[in-house]
Amino acid sequence: MYTITILTDNNTITDRYFLGEPALSILIETETKKILFDTGYSDVFLKNASKLNKDLRKLDFIVLSHGHNDHTGGLQYIIDLLKNENHKPEIVACKGVFCQRYDDIDGDFGCPVEKKQIESVFNTKYIKEPYFITENVVFLGEIPRNNDFEAKHPVGVLKDTNTPDFVMDDSALAIKTEKGIILITGCSHCGIVNICEYAKQVCKTDKIHSIIGGLHLQDAAENQVNKTVDYLKSIDLETLFACHCTGFQAQCQLNSSVNLKEAGSGLEIRF
Repeated sequence: MYTITILTDNNTITDRYFLGEPALSILIETETKKILFDTGYSDVFLKNASKLNKDLRKLDFIVLSHGHNDHTGGLQYIIDLLKNENHKPEIVACKGVFCQRYDDIDGDFGCPVEKKQIESVFNTKYIKEPYFITENVVFLGEIPRNNDFEAKHPVGVLKDTNTPDFVMDDSALAIKTEKGIILITGCSHCGIVNICEYAKQVCKTDKIHSIIGGLHLQDAAENQVNKTVDYLKSIDLETLFACHCTGFQAQCQLNSSVNLKEAGSGLEIRF
């Protein structure tokens, strides 16, 4: 059994009184492992985890979906939490996750913790090919961008090279189950359709059971939103927990085509 808990999201579950922020952090618990997927922007994920009686001192892995500060900002708080612990989780991410980024509106929005500080505390794996964290949980690594409607516009600029940033470090987790793949996404900068197609290839199955996370459709072109909705309808999803950067208008379109479920800080999902 898998327990998947949204520790941080833009929204919160009504009448549960958790904290929210424009960020994402998700805890995945298998029978033997605890995996933290992203750390949000601040210590909100720790406060919500405490309220849920989730002990993040016992993590086995920290998986980073990509290097933006709303997914990596909480790393400093994890470092502080674990400073007196002998056990340290392994960090898994794509190469480039700690590159610095900026744009003229938001300024710097890369990881606020220096790479050398993180590497002095954690064993960090930079993954290109799919990496199986457990027998059935795989970090997808660099995801091929094969269609003509996703990942076509940069998100700011890479500071070191002053070149457009297409967030090539963006990735996702796939969980293989008897009912199909459960996908955990951060922002889906590489495109949720690209993610689904690659996950099916890696996991050797055509069935995507559920998706949990951000789809980055809030400012997407109408063509991308329409093709994404059509694709997700065509694959017969069991459930879609679209949150964080998906966007209200896209959620409205998705709701008419797939089994869209409410998501937010404090939500626990069991498979």
